[in-house]
Amino acid sequence: MTFVSATITLVLVLDPLGNIPFFITTLKEVPEKRKRRVILRELIVALIVLIIFLFLGPGILSLLNISGPALNIAGGIILLLIAIKMIFPDHADRNQQSPSHEPFIVPLAIPYVAGPSALATVMLLGSREPDRWPEWLTAVFCAWLICGGVLLLSSGLDRLLGERGLTAVERLMGMILTAIAIEMTLGGVLDFVARHGK
Repeated sequence: MTFVSATITLVLVLDPLGNIPFFITTLKEVPEKRKRRVILRELIVALIVLIIFLFLGPGILSLLNISGPALNIAGGIILLLIAIKMIFPDHADRNQQSPSHEPFIVPLAIPYVAGPSALATVMLLGSREPDRWPEWLTAVFCAWLICGGVLLLSSGLDRLLGERGLTAVERLMGMILTAIAIEMTLGGVLDFVARHGK
């Protein structure tokens, strides 16, 4: 995976456009002047968590003795499941009552930004080619910047695109992620056949 494709994949998995309605709902009781500070604080927490999982990934998977082809196939399946949920969203999963107080870490940083899907993706990314960790770290940071920029502009984008527009864009992102997931899975299968086919 190249740096660009890693960054695009992470942006798709972080799904900032899909998170806009949930951020707006969760922050509706927070004073307007504090919203940007709260979002920025939660984004920083999410970035720290993502970086931790990026560097812990190789050690965990090495300890479990998971091979490269298995890692690629697993990563492809995970991304495919994420893509399916983006194309056919189930808003009931996150449709919880918004807190009456200012949110801290949960649910904005975790699981809305640094959710299980994002954490699994960065862990798999760091484990596939650990020697390229500077590239992966930069990709995580770039994807985080894009996600953060979108979420900081969430109120304006929600008014501009509307619910239907956000849904349409999220489904388009899901379609792109589906292609990436299938490519990753096929790469893992071909690698496995090359190693064990002889």
